[in-house]
Amino acid sequence: MDVPETRYAKSGNVHIAYCIRGEGPVDLVFIPGWVSNIELMWEDRWMRAWLDRLAAFSRLIAFDKRGTGLSDRVPDDRLPDLETRMDDVRAVMDAAGSRRAFLLGHSEGGLLAALFATTYPARTAGVVFFSSDVRGAWAPDHPWGTTREEFERELEAVERGWGNGAFARSMAADLAPSLAKDEDFLAWVVRYFRQSASPSAAIAIDRMWFETDARPIVRSLGVPSLVLWRRDAAYAAESRYLAEHVPGTIAVELPGSDHVPWIGDVDRAVDEIEAFISAVKDEDAVLDRLLATVLFTDIVGSTERARELGDRVWGELLEAHHARVRAQLARFRGREIDTAGDGFLATFDGPARGVRCAQAIARSVRGLGLAVRAGVHTGELELADENIRGIAVHVGARVCGLAGADEVLVTSTVRDLVAGSGLVFQPRGEHELRGAGTWTLFAASN
Repeated sequence: MDVPETRYAKSGNVHIAYCIRGEGPVDLVFIPGWVSNIELMWEDRWMRAWLDRLAAFSRLIAFDKRGTGLSDRVPDDRLPDLETRMDDVRAVMDAAGSRRAFLLGHSEGGLLAALFATTYPARTAGVVFFSSDVRGAWAPDHPWGTTREEFERELEAVERGWGNGAFARSMAADLAPSLAKDEDFLAWVVRYFRQSASPSAAIAIDRMWFETDARPIVRSLGVPSLVLWRRDAAYAAESRYLAEHVPGTIAVELPGSDHVPWIGDVDRAVDEIEAFISAVKDEDAVLDRLLATVLFTDIVGSTERARELGDRVWGELLEAHHARVRAQLARFRGREIDTAGDGFLATFDGPARGVRCAQAIARSVRGLGLAVRAGVHTGELELADENIRGIAVHVGARVCGLAGADEVLVTSTVRDLVAGSGLVFQPRGEHELRGAGTWTLFAASN
């Protein structure tokens, strides 16, 4: 059987397995859902036919997320957050020589596609969401989400049944009802799950999904997008949410109840994807908006210290402060935007980096006898030459102003986007930010 060669991209210290199929005029990066195995994908005749159809009009790039499939396994307590997985997508694209690509995100893969597209719009030609979700947990404004009780029962089922036939039948009933009694398909599902992740890894990935809320991301998506789902399938409600909230999206509801894209009316689904890509592939508009994390820092009590030390000594101390801040920005891949007096404004391509950088800055300058306050927010920015502007900048500045000495204060948007990162937050209540509305704030624990 002709199976694409498995290759590896280096992302940090982790090897990410990927493969390439087809020689079409556009690159299409397939971001799978929960777990995957890029070699076993081709052993299921339905999935193979679907992948080959996509590869007929694209250069299809598929990969296994870290901790799954043929990519490096990592300790279950160190499975990555969305930000790290976004870096893995970029590493795969770099290794495959892909400067700009369409992203096809299925199920949980849609979250990752949305984050990558909003952070790297210049590298994203468009996004296709297929039966994708945006938030795992139930909430009053997300009533179709999974309740805590339902989630714990799901984890128990994974713990007990991972890799056996009964579990596969249960999963097939949800994911591909039309093949729930097909013995060949069920046998493949058992092997696919077992060779895509360990039970503990599957549970850890499930927990990250449950804790993630990507709704702020999808509302900032600024690239062409297509939302596809089947009317009676799992995550149909989430797909309808995407269709209503992603700006300018094309939404197509297909008949059927299969959640996985390679089962059911595959021809209609692929035709929609091909037509969408064909319609936008020649667009090369200059994208001047992106989603980014902003960090503001400020020295606490700087006026009093300057008066106490005098201009010369204070100037020397300020230079040392600036050097330490810039060292941490370089370490966490932050981009310095402005330095006004004793404060810094910087941007990051992921919220966890911004928070960790702020914490590192506070620890570093403490050795100089200085205390800083910091504010971190993630939102849509407008690029203006080498500067940035937009409401997200004002929110970040206001949050910084509310922080105490050695405190890193973040918005709820940041807290919601770093699930699985290991960062811990303490609630600081709701605050009215002048000119920016009411926000719930949290302090990052050191």
